[in-house]
Amino acid sequence: MTSHENPPQQTNQFRSFTSKFKPLFILYSSSILILLLAISFTFTKTSFYKIPPFKSHFILHPPFFQSLLGFFHRTQKPNDPNLISKPSHCVLWMAPFLSGGGYSSESWSYILALKEYVKNPRFRLAIDQHGDLESLEFWEGLPQDVKKLAFELYNTECLMNETIVVCHSEPGAWYPPLFQTLPCPPTGYKDFKLVIGRTMFETDRVNLEHVKRCNRMDFVWVPTDFHVSTFVQSGVDPSKVVKIVQPIDVNFFDPLKYEPLDLASKGKLVLGTRETDSSAKEFVFLSVFKWEYRKGWDVLLKAYLEEFSNADGVALYLLTNAYHSDKNFGSKIDKFVRDSDMAKPVEGWAPIYVIDNHIAQLVLPRVYKAADAFVLSSRGEGWGRPLVEAMAMSLPVIATNWSGPTEYLTEENSYPLQVDRMSEVTEGPFKGHLWAEPSVDKLKTLMRQVTSNVGEANAKGRKAREDMIRRFSPELVAGIVRDHIYNFLDQEA
Repeated sequence: MTSHENPPQQTNQFRSFTSKFKPLFILYSSSILILLLAISFTFTKTSFYKIPPFKSHFILHPPFFQSLLGFFHRTQKPNDPNLISKPSHCVLWMAPFLSGGGYSSESWSYILALKEYVKNPRFRLAIDQHGDLESLEFWEGLPQDVKKLAFELYNTECLMNETIVVCHSEPGAWYPPLFQTLPCPPTGYKDFKLVIGRTMFETDRVNLEHVKRCNRMDFVWVPTDFHVSTFVQSGVDPSKVVKIVQPIDVNFFDPLKYEPLDLASKGKLVLGTRETDSSAKEFVFLSVFKWEYRKGWDVLLKAYLEEFSNADGVALYLLTNAYHSDKNFGSKIDKFVRDSDMAKPVEGWAPIYVIDNHIAQLVLPRVYKAADAFVLSSRGEGWGRPLVEAMAMSLPVIATNWSGPTEYLTEENSYPLQVDRMSEVTEGPFKGHLWAEPSVDKLKTLMRQVTSNVGEANAKGRKAREDMIRRFSPELVAGIVRDHIYNFLDQEA
């Protein structure tokens, strides 16, 4: 997780806008708003129509859109029989639902699990965009049933004092936010029944500012035992820290449902040469990550290029995107190779392909299906969504055995990558924290092992899917979240 440690902006504006709903906190989208969105998709893509479908986006574009919102929306009275006939309690889940990335993916996984598997719930479920910039590409790539659910849940109406708020983001986005975003909780901590922070870190500790923010919450949900330990050791009140594992949609990520995507048609060859013999089957390594040092792309490239040559019949595909940098990944890789002490093999470099265009969520399982093994030599992960997605798709996975992934990596279901040492974060808001330095030599050994013993690798992949179903299926995790909420409601009764 990377924090945007900027001065708070527009906090008072947000507060004044949301406070007008007291004592009734209304979450809704109008038919006009849906119509505007539908019409916008028919125009050429310009900045004019990139108006996301939730009210928070209008708040970020004052004053016209605030006026529009206020003109078309109605306020429901507390004694409205349609509201009273429903469960009085509400769970408002605020997260980067429209942003893509790890927090977005996991927040959707919780919402979809709760919606499908909590029958006759004692609370209504509502959502709102919070915590990151919106991505129209991501929204357009969502399945239609998920889009429909988004509008349905955004339309949920909740009494403020009966609402449990889940702030699913990094603590810098929590009230008052350190950067421009819809605050969570929207009007501060005193107006709601319960406020829960759902977050994680990829280093060995939580910084002091974020510890303070965690301690303002009634509870802090973290996904792994690793985080329970690091949060408590950093100073977060142990009574507030609760482990709530992440769900993985094992029905969506099911290898039996998909045909492999033609990766060569999507990827750009940035190093090595393409196999000219179309009958030859390459062994495909896949890695999915945003382009930042934490993800250990340098470790992966060094291990892959030192271990394999063009004669080995392998290929490495990097599905990546820019993160506070440009998209010229080919030049970055070329410079990395030139600046290294690696000698070019006589047979030539083993090929590396980059896929840097957006892959819709609907297509993602086909990407995994096209690979023979998944590898991520990250220095630290909060959870590792691509890892569990690959494991649900029965792929053999090689991943750094530290931080979040220790919750699910085992010798039986994967290839845990040994850590050589801990190193210090040298820049950014978490400078001075520690994270892992995965072993290049061990990674070389594991990558060669996967290619040399395909039967063993496939068996680990099958076990990985079994473990995802057994431990992190949506039905199971929905029950964990439901029980935690119900326990609180029972105590309040």
